[in-house]
Amino acid sequence: MRKGWSREDLKVFLTETKNSFENSNYAVGVYRGEKVEKLFGSIEQGKINDDIQKVFDTKTKLSKTQNNKTEIYTPIIAKQECMQCHINAQTGDVLGVVSVEYDFSDIIESSKKKHLLFFIFILPIMFVVVYIISILFLNKINLSLNAFQKKINDVNSVKDFKNLTIVKDKNSFKEFDQIFDDLDTLSKKLKDIAVDKDILEFEVKLLDKMVITSDVIKDWKDYIKDLLHEIHFVLPVYCLITIFKTEDEQYEVEVFWYGKPNVKLMEHFNGVATDMIKQFHHLETNDTNINHNFSDENVCLTELAINDIEHEAKSLLLETPKIGGIVGLGVQARLEKDSIHLIVIDSILTTLLNLVGSIKAINKYTEHLEFYATRDPLTGLFSQRMFRDLLEYEVKRAARHKYSFGVLVIDCDNFKPINDTYGHTFGDDFLKAFADLLEASKRDEDILSRYGGDEFTLILPESSAQETYSVASRILDNVHSFELKAPDGKMVSMTVSIGIASFPEHSMQPKELFDIADSMMYKAKYEGKNLIKYPTDIDIEEVHQKAHDQSIAVLDAIKQKRIVPHFQPIMDIETNQVEINELLMRIEVDKEIISAADFIETAEALGVVHQMDYMVIEAAFEKIKAIGYTGILFINLSPKALMIGEFINKIVALSTQYDVQRSQIVFEITERETVKSFSLLEKFVQNLKLEGFSFAIDDFGSGFSTFHYIKRFPIDYIKIDGDFIINIHQDKKDLAFVKSIISLAKELDIKTVAEFVENEEILTFLKAIDIDYVQGYHIGKPSKELKTI
Repeated sequence: MRKGWSREDLKVFLTETKNSFENSNYAVGVYRGEKVEKLFGSIEQGKINDDIQKVFDTKTKLSKTQNNKTEIYTPIIAKQECMQCHINAQTGDVLGVVSVEYDFSDIIESSKKKHLLFFIFILPIMFVVVYIISILFLNKINLSLNAFQKKINDVNSVKDFKNLTIVKDKNSFKEFDQIFDDLDTLSKKLKDIAVDKDILEFEVKLLDKMVITSDVIKDWKDYIKDLLHEIHFVLPVYCLITIFKTEDEQYEVEVFWYGKPNVKLMEHFNGVATDMIKQFHHLETNDTNINHNFSDENVCLTELAINDIEHEAKSLLLETPKIGGIVGLGVQARLEKDSIHLIVIDSILTTLLNLVGSIKAINKYTEHLEFYATRDPLTGLFSQRMFRDLLEYEVKRAARHKYSFGVLVIDCDNFKPINDTYGHTFGDDFLKAFADLLEASKRDEDILSRYGGDEFTLILPESSAQETYSVASRILDNVHSFELKAPDGKMVSMTVSIGIASFPEHSMQPKELFDIADSMMYKAKYEGKNLIKYPTDIDIEEVHQKAHDQSIAVLDAIKQKRIVPHFQPIMDIETNQVEINELLMRIEVDKEIISAADFIETAEALGVVHQMDYMVIEAAFEKIKAIGYTGILFINLSPKALMIGEFINKIVALSTQYDVQRSQIVFEITERETVKSFSLLEKFVQNLKLEGFSFAIDDFGSGFSTFHYIKRFPIDYIKIDGDFIINIHQDKKDLAFVKSIISLAKELDIKTVAEFVENEEILTFLKAIDIDYVQGYHIGKPSKELKTI
């Protein structure tokens, strides 16, 4: 065609091509394009189908297979050399399509016949051969796997696992030998860390045992006996030893036995306990009180010999409170002590140390609390709160048994100059020596208290007026000969003023008895000091008139709405910022501000204290809203006011009215007069908390119900009584008490506030013992203004 075919040449070519493929599986066809047909006409090849048309349109070769036939359509694309004949065409035009069709049905039929014999006979033989080879191969692999699986199936406990060994078969493959080597290495590592299920469950129970409740503290020995049974279930433990020493007391040694041992074994462990003290605390001591406890006397341990039991021990030393403790375990000597058993023994010892140590620490805290709740921390005498309760009790007892008794109020004359001249340390020593003198001057049955500062009180049960006066005279005479050597070597002395009141002659009411004796003491001072004053009828009338006048003043203040709020700042000791203000009640009379201490008992006796509380709280809320105060407000309420059923509803209404957030309000409850109403007070506090308010105990440590408050009420703040703060930097007992409160409060997530912070020295000291807040004249005096950050 490149040489220039004519139309006749093309026809000859097509005819010969068609004839050459006529008796073969091939069929060839030629189709002219549109431009060629216009010049030379179409070739009789039948109608152009969609596939051929697609090749014309896309200039792309097309191939497809169906019905055992393959069809190939190839486009004839015009090139430059075609232009000499196809003068009307352009380069790239499709001039025609050549189709080639091949039918391979005959080949398929022929192949089926040829290979049928192979598929019927030879292929099954091959499958059989492969199967036999695979069986032999797998059997060789399974020689070691089956043995390994059997050993795994036999592992039902940690002990079985630790006895597991992996043995390789000599006929196994090298590749599998490597796998078994690695498995053996892994099993050896797992053996070192494997823990039995029973041990894990016991560890969990040990954690549960760390929850210390009041019942555990009360019956801790029974608790340890029960724990010993649980330990014995996991490990063969025959006895527990607990040794604890607090401050300068003897060592308390308790040995708890799983059953009943023989005498020799008990004596042996007496020596073991003594050796523990020497080993862990490096003390030579034979002064130990050893007590043996038997968990179950029906379990016989008499056959056990000394060599049958070994002991393990652990020691603990706490600085605050100062407690030394040792705990030991008597375990079976034949016990195989691998790493797991040693871990379990150590965890048991640690748990027991923490458990018993915590119980001992809490007992130590409560001993401090219970002692100082009724006693004055400086002199060891009864406190003011205790005096009030004892006086009330004595009035009731005397009225019931119809006898008289006396009350003395004793005040030191000119004690302040002694304090100012020689310092507070000597002043404290002087007061302690004076307290000893009073103790020696009274009768054994008389009740001596430190009322506050340099003022003391004495209750004389079953004492006539003459006997009461006789004791007062003896005190006055003894004070005349009393003197104490000061730091400069001088001998310091003083005098006292004493007031007397007698039951039932002067009054049958506790408060009036004290007021009369107190008034007589001040009259003795007024008349020249160093005197004893016994009340006359005129004196009694003056006391009653003063009480009457005070009642009138209180009622008039309510009527005239002269109840005014004052605020005392409380500082965060860490940030040195005032974050809290305490609300205090004052009465304004003729431009004079009267403190609540001067009228609160009168108001309570009149039954109007709750009205005064509402008035002062509303005035405080009004000021909070006016200045936008966002800090915390402590509200100190009379216990009697808290017993009013509508109290909380009124406070909620006031907080809503003045947009005061309840989270800002903390109610302070003093211990005075609330012991008799514990159930009612507990219900009140729970309702208060449910409303979103917080709760604080004021003058903590001054009452004898201190520990009950911590136990029963959801306390948020503890305000430590200022009597323990004012000399904390000089008095070790005060320091020990305050540290105990702080430690206990932090354990219970309670914030602490120190009262009576009167100087920088006390403030600096408090910062070192981790108190949270401080309050006192050094921080700020009460005023009409709210202190803000």
